[in-house]
Amino acid sequence: MSVELSDLYRSLSTVADGHELTRPESLRRFADRRARARIAGSTLAVALLVGGVAVGARLAYPADGAAPLPPPADTAGPVPTAATPRPSTPPAPSTPPASTPPSPPPSRTTPGTSSQPATGTAAPRSPTAIPDRAFFVLAAANRTGMESRGDGPALPVLCGTRLASDSAMVQRRGRYLAYKLAQTPTGNVPDGSYRHTITIYRAGRANDAVRELRRAVRDCPDQRLPDDGRTWRQRLLTSGTYGDESVLFEMRAPMPDGMGEPGTEEVRLVRAIRLGDVVTVLWEQGWEHTAAERSQVDADSRRAVAAIEDWLN
Repeated sequence: MSVELSDLYRSLSTVADGHELTRPESLRRFADRRARARIAGSTLAVALLVGGVAVGARLAYPADGAAPLPPPADTAGPVPTAATPRPSTPPAPSTPPASTPPSPPPSRTTPGTSSQPATGTAAPRSPTAIPDRAFFVLAAANRTGMESRGDGPALPVLCGTRLASDSAMVQRRGRYLAYKLAQTPTGNVPDGSYRHTITIYRAGRANDAVRELRRAVRDCPDQRLPDDGRTWRQRLLTSGTYGDESVLFEMRAPMPDGMGEPGTEEVRLVRAIRLGDVVTVLWEQGWEHTAAERSQVDADSRRAVAAIEDWLN
């Protein structure tokens, strides 16, 4: 060993002998204080971290459910990231719409039956007065200019029968008018005449009037009229389609002596037509014992229906 190394060891021994070594109890207390300080520092750091997270969450999602507050204008927002694609869910099968039942076809009024309003719809109000425009105008080729207003019977006598429905009349108006056939030269006497009446009945009673008239004709197949002494025969005819329902009958009697060709008959036609609570009657009365022509009465019946429909509509 060299002299320098011996001197170094000797100096170190001298210094160490001059200091008292720390006792074991002091060393243990010092170590415990350092451990408690380290634990307290760690706990404080964790508390600060948890508090910061809670404050951040409250700012991002307010307690009242409102939308998150946007970042300040001068603060850069978070960098958007690509949304993770979700597995596509197949769309639910659409339910086919319930099939709508087809609408029923509009009802058609059959001649001889009463027309009833559809369920749920208000029935049309019955008229209470008959205006002049409710009466039809003859075609230009049939006009004679002979027309008058006045009272008179709406129907011929049928074995003295009185219709009970007459008590349900609201109003009745009538007129007389003469007509000529289209081929009759101007200046000749008329070929026939009508007693034309229009009657308003209380709601539902016009049906009774038509039914009673039909029965009265059946119950009076012939009768002797006292004013001319001839026997008249009555019978129902097929009326055709006019208004809601109609009745057509004829009256026949031999020509009076000295009138017309021997063996010929005088023929009268009467048609009653119902439109709702209104009944119009065309009673062809002839002109000096002429015979009515069905084609002319049919044409004027159609004109009468059209005039009343225009009035009621």
